[in-house]
Amino acid sequence: MSVSVRIPTILRTYTGGGAEVSGEGATLRDVLAKLDSDYPGIGARILDESGKIRRFVNVYVGEEDVRFADGLDTATPEGAQISIIPAVAGG
Repeated sequence: MSVSVRIPTILRTYTGGGAEVSGEGATLRDVLAKLDSDYPGIGARILDESGKIRRFVNVYVGEEDVRFADGLDTATPEGAQISIIPAVAGG
């Protein structure tokens, strides 16, 4: 299934500056695997060594935070927009 993936500024070096790229997959796990295949190295910035979404990275499918859905097994329907948002800390 074709989806769009919004890339945060900090990860755009992997996508040649692209703010939004196309992705494919029935689940978020599939989309991220394809994304890493198309843009080597980006997956390691989103997923940790155990294959889980990094603690300070938020991922949304549409308006839904995947941490409160099915995590990496969240369905990614045709035309869905996936947003990768790094957490911002400040004081």
